[in-house]
Amino acid sequence: MTRMKSIGAAFAAVLLSSVAAHAGDVRIMWYSDGGEGEVIKDLLSRFSKANPDVNVILDEVSYDVVKEQLPVQLEAGQGPDIARVTNLKAPAQHWLDLRPLLADAKYWDDNFGAQADWMRPDGSNAITGFMTQLTLTGGFVNKTLFEQAGVEIPGPKATWDDWAAAAKKVADSQKVFAMAIDRSGHRVSGPNISYGANYIAADGKPAPIDQGAKDFLSRFVKWNEDGTINKDVWVSAAGTTYRSAAEDFINGGLAYLYSGSWQVSGFAQKIGDNFDWVMAGSPCGSVACSGMQGGAGLVAVKYTKNPKDVAKVMDYLAGADVQKEFAERSLFIPAHKGVAAGQMDFKTDNPHVQAALKAFVEAAGQTAAPAMKLPGWKWSDAYYSAIVARISQVIAGEMKLDDAYARIDEDIKAKVAGN
Repeated sequence: MTRMKSIGAAFAAVLLSSVAAHAGDVRIMWYSDGGEGEVIKDLLSRFSKANPDVNVILDEVSYDVVKEQLPVQLEAGQGPDIARVTNLKAPAQHWLDLRPLLADAKYWDDNFGAQADWMRPDGSNAITGFMTQLTLTGGFVNKTLFEQAGVEIPGPKATWDDWAAAAKKVADSQKVFAMAIDRSGHRVSGPNISYGANYIAADGKPAPIDQGAKDFLSRFVKWNEDGTINKDVWVSAAGTTYRSAAEDFINGGLAYLYSGSWQVSGFAQKIGDNFDWVMAGSPCGSVACSGMQGGAGLVAVKYTKNPKDVAKVMDYLAGADVQKEFAERSLFIPAHKGVAAGQMDFKTDNPHVQAALKAFVEAAGQTAAPAMKLPGWKWSDAYYSAIVARISQVIAGEMKLDDAYARIDEDIKAKVAGN
């Protein structure tokens, strides 16, 4: 009988690295932002009933395991058979080319082709997986707190300075935190680009950190220092460790959160009717009002001992009916072209969710050109990692900002030289 197994993040990395794949086993390393883990388990249980010869094992782990432990496993030629990841391009040499194994490769090209280059080696036409959803970064507003404070919510062309000032007024009135941004180099990259940053040099390699990035990052550091931003989010972890700021928002203790569309499902479940919230796009900088597009991809790992079974599972999960149901139940923006073009019936009665998803779709049209290039750029994660590690040190008082800029450039150069 096919079995579905969920394990805790605390010992996931040890277990995953020590369990060898057996004939017919397909291990999937899966992390969740909201309720999508329950949805994927349900969908896979149907596959299991129809395909009792394929033993699907779902290993549910924290995002930190995917970000920090999976790369170590891959470099050792190990890992799961399938993984849900957000760092898609840099490790693309570890992904399996499913093209010769799929029932209909053209179907994949037609429906997932727009993002296929995000997760395959440069110059390749490999099919390595599909995006489980498309995401966009953006701001969430506790509307109830703004109303209680008598502060008007800034309009669609409001700048980061406008939002910081408004959120600070709310915080002072309601005794909550004003703003927070997830501890992520990716999360601050949309704001950086809105002030004119461009990470990619003419030769395709990383450019030195420029004035556009410095214009936002200097603001970000200042807001952490003066209490406008909850600095605990960035100083409570070390190195490149990711930390979401969503819990403070969910608990009603934060006026403004800059995160992304993947939070909608969790907010629907955890906030309920405790307070009113809205999605407010991305604040403007001096040149744009851009968020960052992206998403999580489900990729096949080339070290699998069961490539045909892996392709069978991936073909099932990529099917239009499965994709539609997954998006509607998970409250995600679908990446499947055909599904996205049709009518979506998101499974929620929560008006905040419906409005937020609509707002994210509309905000996607404001994504600046430099931001559009980053999901398929090999060095994106190196840039994000350097920013989060060094700016965190500045916020913690361990380094001057100008020194951090120099160290960011050095960190990225070292990463390029080592690859």
